[in-house]
Parts: sequence; C-alpha cells; structure tokens
Amino acid sequence: MHYIYLHGFASSPKSSKAQYLRDRFAEKNLYLNILDLNQGDFSNLTLSRQIEQTIAAFPDSHSPITLIGSSFGALTSAWVAQKCDRVKGLILLAPAFGFPQSWYSRLEPNQIEQWQKTGFLPIYHYGEDKQIPLKYQFLEDAENYPIEELKRNLPTLIIHGINDDVVPIQVSRDYVDRHSQVRLIELDSDHGLNDSQATIWQEIARLIDFREPTI
Repeated sequence: MHYIYLHGFASSPKSSKAQYLRDRFAEKNLYLNILDLNQGDFSNLTLSRQIEQTIAAFPDSHSPITLIGSSFGALTSAWVAQKCDRVKGLILLAPAFGFPQSWYSRLEPNQIEQWQKTGFLPIYHYGEDKQIPLKYQFLEDAENYPIEELKRNLPTLIIHGINDDVVPIQVSRDYVDRHSQVRLIELDSDHGLNDSQATIWQEIARLIDFREPTI
C-alpha cells in the first residue's frame, strides 16, 4: 500500500497536519508522500490540475493507493478515486464537498462579476503568507465536477468538525447517506482540525496494517 497526502486550498506540504501525519507515519517506518499541489503556480490552480497531478504521482507499480486529503485536497482525493480504481481507500478531513456552490454563497455577486471581468481574485495563501491572484478558471473548471457524479463506493473514513464554518459538516453527512462504505467521525473542532491531530492519527492508525511494506 502507498499513502499520499493532499493538502488543502491555499495551504502547502508544510501545513501542521501534513507535517504531523508525516512524522507519525515515519515512526511506523511508513512513507507518506505529501504532494505540493501549488506546483509553484497557485494562480493557475484548478481541480482538474490537482486530479491530474495526483494520478501522475502514483508509483509505477500496481500496488494499491490510500489517499489522505484535507478540505479541497479531500475533494480532489474523492475525484481521483472516482477516476482511478488503484485507489482502495480514502481518509478525508473536512472534505470540501460543497464546492463550488459554497464559493457562490460566500462571495458577493459583484465580487464574482469582478473576478470574471478581471480574470483574477486576490486570495490569501496561508503557505506563502501573502495575497496571490487566483484565475477565474478555478471556478469555471469546478463546474465540470458535480458532487452527484462521485458514485464510486470504497472504504472511506471522514473526519469533520461540528464547528466548521468553512465547510459545513452537513455536506459530509449527506455524502455518508449516498455511500454505504463511509464512516463519519464528528469532532468538537473547526475546519482546521489542528486541535484534533492526535485523534486523527488514532483513527488512521486503526486502518493501517503496519506489517505490510510500502516500497
């Protein structure tokens, strides 16, 4: 089994969760491949690009893949699993299943109109600690991925905070209703889940056979 981690939107491989999980995997002599989904070009980010990058990162062997994703990275993970049957398991942290509808509800109509007109929207990038312009194609591309098309049923663990004000926990509850092999753990936490990292690792560790080779 190979393990790949996908960080969240406007984040990076240096995020607190990514680094914490990398260290926990290393303690078990397992390698967690943390992708940099920014690719040095955040402005041209799209869901399609993240999906393609993730699949391209799969090792050449035919060994199965478990994807661990946070927020937008979790949404990406679900779409990669839909497109590639080498993915045998998903661990999704506060998955952004409400995207892109959530963006339309959070942005004022004039903001969307201005974004479309100018082609760019300034986004604060937490990994870079600065504003970076994001192209409108980010939103356009997302329209090609309706949540109803996520139909593949595979073993999935979702961990979501009940106090999440970025991605409401209801989107995960709705996903569970449509997929029989999903287990949802609701925590007293927010979107970042940074105060629940030990619990996240405990739940991940329950799923992993530490005896099996990963290389």
